Amino acid sequence: MNVENNQMFRVTMGQTARDYPAGTTFQTIADQVQGDYPHDVLLVNRNGKLCELHKKLDRDCALTMVTAADRPGMQTYERTALLLLLKAFYDTVGRDKIRRVRVEYSLSHALFLRAMGDFTLDKDLLERVEARMRALAAEKMPIVKQSMSTDDGVERLRAMGMEDKARLLSYRISSRVNLYTMGDFTDYFYGYMAPNAGYVKCFALEPFEDGFVLRLPSQSDPEHLGEFKPSMKVFRAMHDMARRTATMHIDNVGEINDMISAGLSTQLILGQEALMEKQIGDIAQEIADRPDVRFVMIAGPSSSGKTTFSHRLSTQLMACGLTPHPIATDNYFKNRVLAPRDADGQYDFECLEAMDVERFNTDMGRLLRGETIDLPTYNFKKGEREYNGEQLTLGEHDVLVIEGIHCLNDRFASALPRESMFKIYISCLTTLNVDDHNRIHTTDARLLRRIERDARTRGYSAQATIRMWPSVRRGEERNIFPYQDSADAVFNSALIYETALLKTYVEPLLFSVPRDSREYVEAKRLLKFLSYSLPIPADDVPKTSLVREFIGGGCYQV
Repeated sequence: MNVENNQMFRVTMGQTARDYPAGTTFQTIADQVQGDYPHDVLLVNRNGKLCELHKKLDRDCALTMVTAADRPGMQTYERTALLLLLKAFYDTVGRDKIRRVRVEYSLSHALFLRAMGDFTLDKDLLERVEARMRALAAEKMPIVKQSMSTDDGVERLRAMGMEDKARLLSYRISSRVNLYTMGDFTDYFYGYMAPNAGYVKCFALEPFEDGFVLRLPSQSDPEHLGEFKPSMKVFRAMHDMARRTATMHIDNVGEINDMISAGLSTQLILGQEALMEKQIGDIAQEIADRPDVRFVMIAGPSSSGKTTFSHRLSTQLMACGLTPHPIATDNYFKNRVLAPRDADGQYDFECLEAMDVERFNTDMGRLLRGETIDLPTYNFKKGEREYNGEQLTLGEHDVLVIEGIHCLNDRFASALPRESMFKIYISCLTTLNVDDHNRIHTTDARLLRRIERDARTRGYSAQATIRMWPSVRRGEERNIFPYQDSADAVFNSALIYETALLKTYVEPLLFSVPRDSREYVEAKRLLKFLSYSLPIPADDVPKTSLVREFIGGGCYQV
């Protein structure tokens, strides 16, 4: 947009409005109001659209400052920190000695990375890389955004040895692409950047297992490093999945696109489903090998596929000579009038206190002693527990398959002997990357699943699901994640083809999110993420597939 040099535009920020000359950068405006914010302003939200600080004012608008205390701001901080790390790593080691630096996955307020090449990855090297990062941050090394044709971008990335990124962008429909440069290092990221390296103030590098971690602050406390206490059981599950997919020569979205475009999607689907079935069978055999186990306790965060997993596990348990009986812990909710309330005065059905823990333990204890119990059913319309004549007695080869968010919490099943329980933590722990430096967040994979399922089974819009997602995540942080290490087995429900599958289902739902809504920023981010994948039709997805829980068409009543 061309504007006159003397033209003025009105900028509204909260209850105040100021006039600025055309061409004023958002950086200038942010600097003027920085004192009103406890954390650095990293982006601005202009009329519902995120903008980087180098952008210039070209119209009247409403501005909201975005810091690392906001989700888009923390994502920008993480992205900028990663660019700084890569620049420092290449500076310290030397480009000619590096074969690959790959972001693997997120671990407890940190990113886990592997680095390969003609060098020794040890504490001394990481200390030198971190020192280089701090030097670049101290001099506020500028981050320059360059827009170019996609063809030129592919050529440039390929010349720098970033074949994974070149392959990814070769499937991009858009005619242009943005690259980010810090000094002599150029890279591609899907998302926004801070203006310079000086915005990255809180970080640390540490060796970890066969790689290292880039520690970062948390969104709730952007000025201090988040606590690094990773679940080793979850890490092993992700490590195993990464190893298995690597044997299929699939590390990133570009390689999946290659398979789809070559007509190999059926092979991809069936290979992944076979792998998952073997994993479920292995868990079932482990349970069968423990004759004292009578209660299989399954817990995991939202949209992990707990229900379908419990059905498939039950089938495998039958193949091992056991008789499984499903029990839903939801049937042990207290009557609604007795349920606790949260700080907003709303019923809190996710906390342990909403459950009739005493009755659950009494019933399970009686079953363990060979007694017969009356099974409850919770009437959600009435908000009351009911008994409809259904009874249960455990036979010699009977096991209960119990699913619920509190199943890993020892307080929930406090009266049961530990040897009588086999605990399973299930989550969608995707190890697939967009490319070496752009990872797929496990929470994004679950959110895509939930958007489709909510729309299909509950009539919820994508906007509604996105709006409630932060509350869902807070509940998981309180009630599920602290207990994941108590599990006897960790099951990874991620399927590397599912983003390509969900694309055709979720994209129309995301496009329906109003542009003037608070949820539009997140919807736009997810749409950009989905744009990198070629679609896969659902025709060859088995009816037993875990992903059928979300897209429908499965053989289980879920």
